[in-house]
Amino acid sequence: MKYLLDTHVLLWTLFETSKLSQTAKELIQSPQKPVFVSVVSFWEIAIKYGLGKIKFEQFTPEDIPLMCGQMKLELMELNPEICISYHQLPIGIHQDPFDRMLIWQAKCLNLTLISKDERIGQYSIHGIKVVW
Repeated sequence: MKYLLDTHVLLWTLFETSKLSQTAKELIQSPQKPVFVSVVSFWEIAIKYGLGKIKFEQFTPEDIPLMCGQMKLELMELNPEICISYHQLPIGIHQDPFDRMLIWQAKCLNLTLISKDERIGQYSIHGIKVVW
């Protein structure tokens, strides 16, 4: 199985591991299971950082891709096919466009999302897999 980190899980992995569930910690640390970080999360972090919604004490958003590499997290690009088919994700459950794109990437690439967001679990009827 392959995994995709929700943005909050990425931030907790890097800066607040105590917030991660035991299952999330084990999956993220497992060398046998690929764990991906989407560029969508980088975009979300950059926007929220620029708006002052998140702050880092000793880091900037520009440090995060390198930190992901050091943790052996695999970076995932956003391809045109996923972008153009995004409209197929049912509307109504989740309104956040970043989360919706992560959900759609996970569905299209057959990845399991690691997320604490309970609303994402409601997409299971559409084939979305989530663990926490």
